[in-house]
Amino acid sequence: MTDLSRKQSTAAKKKGESFGETVRTLFWAILIALGVRTFAFEPFNIPSGSMIPTLLVGDYLFVSKFSYGYSRYTVAFGLPIFDGRILGSEPERGDIAVFKLPLDGKTDYIKRIIGLPGDRIQVTGGILHINGQPVKRERVEDFVYTDKGRTIRTAQFVETLPNGRTHRIIEESDFGFADNTREFTVPPGHYFAMGDNRDNSTDSRFPDVGFVPAENLVGRAEVIFLSLDNETPFWQLWRVPFETRYSRLFDAVR
Repeated sequence: MTDLSRKQSTAAKKKGESFGETVRTLFWAILIALGVRTFAFEPFNIPSGSMIPTLLVGDYLFVSKFSYGYSRYTVAFGLPIFDGRILGSEPERGDIAVFKLPLDGKTDYIKRIIGLPGDRIQVTGGILHINGQPVKRERVEDFVYTDKGRTIRTAQFVETLPNGRTHRIIEESDFGFADNTREFTVPPGHYFAMGDNRDNSTDSRFPDVGFVPAENLVGRAEVIFLSLDNETPFWQLWRVPFETRYSRLFDAVR
């Protein structure tokens, strides 16, 4: 073999090794990313105002997958690897949870867990009742926000759940359809979820959502890592520095 042939052979071998190394690196990177997404944390963004004032449109947050254990809905791409939940733990009343819509098992919803298995839930005159007892609701300052260029001022309240956890809600009035409901009894293995924007939330009060099966829970909302104003798309990177709500960065979700 001539010197030229040897050089060409060596170059080809190195090129092949370099390509193989790149493929292996990509494989492990994808595998690690899928592992983190499945077993640890997954990013979600807020596309609607159903959780105002706690979460705003344009918030990006991390959801912990390990908080409630694992089901087919926590696995990447929703692969039906197993039924039920493993290493599961119960959500606490007041948790903000991401879950798959029971109607289709695909659409992600994010709401606050209000009712636990066996609870009786009812809204009367805008006041939440749990097991026949009205939940304390204290009027505080109005909540002011913008929506598609409009400034909106809405009555805001601090709600205190039976376990002592507090959170803020907004109400446009106490006379809407969702402000007066029948009494719901949460079945075993299910939860009752509601949005903090009580008059603008499709949640367990409505048949399109209903009770949330434990298997459908994806995880618990933990922290906001980015918040973009004016409905700025994440991919428009040149707008991000000017549209970021810096005061919301790294806020814990409660």
